[in-house]
Amino acid sequence: MLNFDVLVIGSGGSGMRAALEAVRQEGLSVGLMTKMFPTRSATGCAQGGINGSLQNADPSDSIEKHIFDTIKGSDYLGDQDAIEHFISSMPDAIRELDYFGVPFSRDGQGRIAQRNFGGASSPRTCFSADVTGHVILHTLYEQCLKHGVKILTEWYLLQIVTDQGKLCGVVAYDLKGGRIVPIAAKAVVVATGGAGRMYWLRTTNPFTSTGDGIAACFDAGVPVKDPEFVQFHPTGLAGTGILMSEASRGEGGYLLNNKGERFMSRYAPEKMELATRDLVSQAIETEIKEGRGFGEGLSAYVQLDLRHLGREKIMERLPQIRDLAITFEQVDPIEQPIPIRPSCHYSMGGVDVIDYHTCATAVEGIFAAGEAACISVHGANRLGGNSLADIVAFGKFAGQGAATCAKQRQAVNQGLVDQASQAWEAKYNAVTTRSTGVTTASIRDRLAEVMWNNVGVFRTGDEMQAALIVVDSLLQEYQAIMVPDQNKIYNTAFVNYIELGSMLTVAKTVVLGALNRQESRGSHCRADFPSRDDANFLKHTIVSKEGQSYNISYRPVVITKYPPAERKY
Repeated sequence: MLNFDVLVIGSGGSGMRAALEAVRQEGLSVGLMTKMFPTRSATGCAQGGINGSLQNADPSDSIEKHIFDTIKGSDYLGDQDAIEHFISSMPDAIRELDYFGVPFSRDGQGRIAQRNFGGASSPRTCFSADVTGHVILHTLYEQCLKHGVKILTEWYLLQIVTDQGKLCGVVAYDLKGGRIVPIAAKAVVVATGGAGRMYWLRTTNPFTSTGDGIAACFDAGVPVKDPEFVQFHPTGLAGTGILMSEASRGEGGYLLNNKGERFMSRYAPEKMELATRDLVSQAIETEIKEGRGFGEGLSAYVQLDLRHLGREKIMERLPQIRDLAITFEQVDPIEQPIPIRPSCHYSMGGVDVIDYHTCATAVEGIFAAGEAACISVHGANRLGGNSLADIVAFGKFAGQGAATCAKQRQAVNQGLVDQASQAWEAKYNAVTTRSTGVTTASIRDRLAEVMWNNVGVFRTGDEMQAALIVVDSLLQEYQAIMVPDQNKIYNTAFVNYIELGSMLTVAKTVVLGALNRQESRGSHCRADFPSRDDANFLKHTIVSKEGQSYNISYRPVVITKYPPAERKY
């Protein structure tokens, strides 16, 4: 059995920042467990930038303006005390990244460059061309290696083991070694990212974003908060869903319909293409629905036009955008508009964090950060540039919280971790020796279809009720899946099977939360309840599990300085 004081699960920006912070505390053993090579996480896909009020591009910007933009962007569902704590920490967090060696783009005076992003009142998004997440991720990896974090690469989380509401450890599958391993830990940080692959090919997320940590926490007794708020990024490539960064609009790109109109003038005349992501996504889908898109059905799209920016600016500021457009759409944005359509991008909801100072959950020893967590600083809609900000800020807080917890806790019940590991050995043998049953791909594809069609950008009660029936049916079918591979070394078929279970679990919380929220707010847009309803729904959805039942309750939103107001752009 392995044993750590602090075990971080997930190697994205929040996970590595947490591990780095924990390992800098004297006398603690710190492990970082990841199902892929550390620099292949979703953070590496984040292109556009990281928000912080450095006042380099606009001396009139301020932390207070950033706080208000975030609250307004959240459609007033963000907890304002947590947002104040988060935003106030960002200038120093960005300077810390600079000190670590992140190669930020610079302005003419050598300062960190900042660009415009949607929903922001000032240009405060710091960037490194259009590969900001990539360079942050690699820099944090270097720092983790430098400080001696023990990295378990290609180890997959199977279960978080608890005893009477307290953490004991985890069970993991070592893909390279072909073994199921019990790991005792005094504290874990769950930083496993979102669950965008429940929409399968209509997402900007990597194939590893399957909600593993969210589902494992849920099964371990930690509730999920606000799962219905799923952000659809306005500009995914039409054919693949691959992200075309918000930087493309921040640098001045236009959105055009089949009449050649910059149609955002109808939806957000002041902000145009730089309105919030939920509004722009809904506008694009409305244009397509009303016949002003190109193509038909699932292949329909509008255009992102960068041609007027000129070759030099595109090559300097948006080189990856150009490369992706050429590779996946055979379109050179220097010469032609890019076909785009909204694509599932981010989970505002996630593991219910009850202390934003430490990122602690309701189960002693379990902490969560990044997209896997809901703190809640993004509310009903996240601003572009606030996700990379989130992971470095709350990754650090989670690492501090987990380290403090590990120092205070006594030895954990290792016997329960061993028992859980043995149960997983039996489960592995059972599913890999079945000769009949449904396939993982069959269930996965039907899940994606019903989620996109019934729980997508636009939603109705009838459609979501139908989706709930389908998801429940798929959960039943899931019990009879066969995994036709008994080899334990690199059994990716078994991993895909467990990932599908996580996606089904998270999908059910999304559908239940959305079905019960009878209003439109941020990314949650209901055609049958088109208005925001503060009187009845200015509150967080809390989904908890009791046996096999999913129970819903609510918690008030924390309001400090800014009472809810109509959100206009």
